[in-house]
Amino acid sequence: MNAKFPYRYRVLILLFFLIFICILDRVAFSLVSVRIMSAFHLTNEQFGWTVSAFGLAYAFFEIPSGVLGDRIGQRSLLIRIVLWWSLFTALTGFTTGLVSLLLVRFLFGAGEAGAFPNAVGALSRWMPAKEISRGYSSIAIGIALGQTVAPFIIVPIAAGFGWRVPFFVISLFGLVWAIVCFSWFRNNPSEKKNISNEELNYIETNRKIENHSHRFSWKTAFKNRNLWVLPIAYFASNFGWSLYVFWLPAFVQKGLGFSENSMKNITALTYLMGAIGAFTMGYGSDLLVRKRGLKFGRRFIGVTSLGFAAILFFSMGVTSNITVKLICLFASNFLVVSGSIAFFSTCIDIGGNNVGAVTGVMNTAGQSAVIINGIVIGKLAHAHIYNSSIFVVAAVWLVGALMWLLVDPTKKIAIEDKKLIHVELVAPA
Repeated sequence: MNAKFPYRYRVLILLFFLIFICILDRVAFSLVSVRIMSAFHLTNEQFGWTVSAFGLAYAFFEIPSGVLGDRIGQRSLLIRIVLWWSLFTALTGFTTGLVSLLLVRFLFGAGEAGAFPNAVGALSRWMPAKEISRGYSSIAIGIALGQTVAPFIIVPIAAGFGWRVPFFVISLFGLVWAIVCFSWFRNNPSEKKNISNEELNYIETNRKIENHSHRFSWKTAFKNRNLWVLPIAYFASNFGWSLYVFWLPAFVQKGLGFSENSMKNITALTYLMGAIGAFTMGYGSDLLVRKRGLKFGRRFIGVTSLGFAAILFFSMGVTSNITVKLICLFASNFLVVSGSIAFFSTCIDIGGNNVGAVTGVMNTAGQSAVIINGIVIGKLAHAHIYNSSIFVVAAVWLVGALMWLLVDPTKKIAIEDKKLIHVELVAPA
């Protein structure tokens, strides 16, 4: 391999910052949730509506964005997505009440939809098969580190200048990323002029996607059991993980009784555990697949991550010891973020050239969980019965763990017919 830093790893850095900024923008809303509810006189249930509004729009536009990325390439889609969500991040700071907040959060979700399917689609074009999990770990680490860093950016700005100002500041990050993506990133390795022939050949001969596209049929695709059970499992995973993304600051402050400053440190540590999990499992998953095979490797991570997270959440619900509650909170996020490696790696395993569409289906199920989470957890939080939400999440995670027993990543999405639409990826001269 060429001595210089491989281009595929530079792409991973770009995707890392894409997701880092995406999550930073998303988590900012939850970090100032208590301030927003106070300013607009919102109940927990009404705040839950804003969570559901985001999830509804995200779910509605997820599959079309993923399919479009498969057809025209991810570069232009990702630029549009980032510019759109950056605009509505800034507009969040101009909202004046519940109605405008619902509208902006809905449009924010519509704009952000497709970020993950297209990031995974780019990953499938740039990474060889044996580096898939390590590659996705860069995305998962971006999620966790975005969450980890966010409290130290958002909370001090909100405390010093008001809750609106953080949204204006972080909206600029997306603009910078879009400029870099436009000027440097390309859809396929063969489009990069300075990539070495050695690296280009290594990627194209070892990646999951093929150098030609097939005619894709939704009817045929849904005959594959994976396209049913994987989204159900991801629905379960995301239902619980949404508590971390949208409710954790409020839960720590209102449910556990910590101050805003203590909340900042607790949420950061919780999210840091997710980053450690993503890094560890990124390498661990590839190793497990090589040692025990694709089916066992993916299933083992999926079952154990959600299964043990469910046990930890149940334990958190039955204990009154705050220290034990926090340990369970930290450890379960480590497990759930680790498990995300298996979800998105499996999308690449079974999706082939249609990984954006497959990821879109799975992520639509995940965002449907966000919609329901906003309603259910919002009602429970409004009634001040936070422990009940913990038991609900534990039960849903257990169902997700069982669903993983039916996932078979060796069974790729079938092609409707033998006709091929050739789109050769030609290396630069």
